[in-house]
Amino acid sequence: MKTEKKQAYLSNEDVSVPLFKNKWVDRFTRTHIAIPVLVFFVYSACLLYYTIVKTDLSWPVVTGLFFAGLLVFTHVEYLVHRYVYHMEGDTPAKKEAQYKMHGVHHDYPKDKQRLAMPPFLSITIATILLLIFELILDKYSFSFLAGFLVGYAMYLLVHYSVHIFRAPNNFLKALWVNHSIHHYSPEDAMFGVSSPLWDYVFGTTPKKKGIKTAEIVVNDHL
Repeated sequence: MKTEKKQAYLSNEDVSVPLFKNKWVDRFTRTHIAIPVLVFFVYSACLLYYTIVKTDLSWPVVTGLFFAGLLVFTHVEYLVHRYVYHMEGDTPAKKEAQYKMHGVHHDYPKDKQRLAMPPFLSITIATILLLIFELILDKYSFSFLAGFLVGYAMYLLVHYSVHIFRAPNNFLKALWVNHSIHHYSPEDAMFGVSSPLWDYVFGTTPKKKGIKTAEIVVNDHL
């Protein structure tokens, strides 16, 4: 059952408000989108190179693992966005954590500096994932994680583009409409950013009213 949510944002301009009183700490909550995207692409390229040089996996297996990682990322993206970034703020600590992780983005959706995690966190998460996947998948982990991280990079590029650039007049416009439904319609819907696949699987697609609202926003603001 879909729940109704309140007015979408405080400012639809490129406004970046402080999250922490300490200016040095607050500075590390911001990043240029190109930095984490580059980090993930380079990290992925290194993983693929290591797989080819250091393992006996064939190209078909490497390719299959890569696309499996890409698909798994879209699922993880959906789950984290829906259940972590939009968790119920039923305690003061959870409410503050949710706001700093994601709520601020909904209040200031055009803030270019907070459309991706800072590089330090990006590298840390990639390395933790590598250790976890290696424990589970052994030599199959490197190409799988490469696909997963490319999925992450593509998610960041899509997320940045739909917030900053005008929607194109082609099939990609659907990504702009989908994410505008998530931000600007009164429904809790469309948690997938890089792909709507899992919204269809789990029934979090919007009603017609939500689609109409999003199309208006796309046409007026993007």
